[in-house]
Amino acid sequence: MARVIEYGGACGCRRPSSVRLWNGDSRGRWEGQTLVIDTTNFSSKSYFQGSTEDLHLVERLTRVAEDTIEYEIAASDPGTWTQPWTAVVRLKQTQNRVYEYACHEGNYQIMVSMLAGANATQRVTTEPTARPR
Repeated sequence: MARVIEYGGACGCRRPSSVRLWNGDSRGRWEGQTLVIDTTNFSSKSYFQGSTEDLHLVERLTRVAEDTIEYEIAASDPGTWTQPWTAVVRLKQTQNRVYEYACHEGNYQIMVSMLAGANATQRVTTEPTARPR
């Protein structure tokens, strides 16, 4: 699934609020050296941290160093959270290959491996540690 971010429209118009999309209606613009992506009009079938279709996301991507982009996301949804929240992550360039994440019909081994790893992690974090004798 690809996400489409409308950019450069002269009017900056949004789709009507009756048009709801799985990934919302995203509009991009530049504020100085920062790419700002403003997203509204989510479908009631969308799911982001338990949000409703009134979710409003503002993402900011800023190059803060030659090899680093700062990604900030601000989320608000009065039907889900008592107040808006913001998170910031620094994304550092890697010299390794980055492969596309893709799954395909019938590839159940991926899910089995993921569940096995999650179960092992859960056991390690929930098992009591033995006391020294």
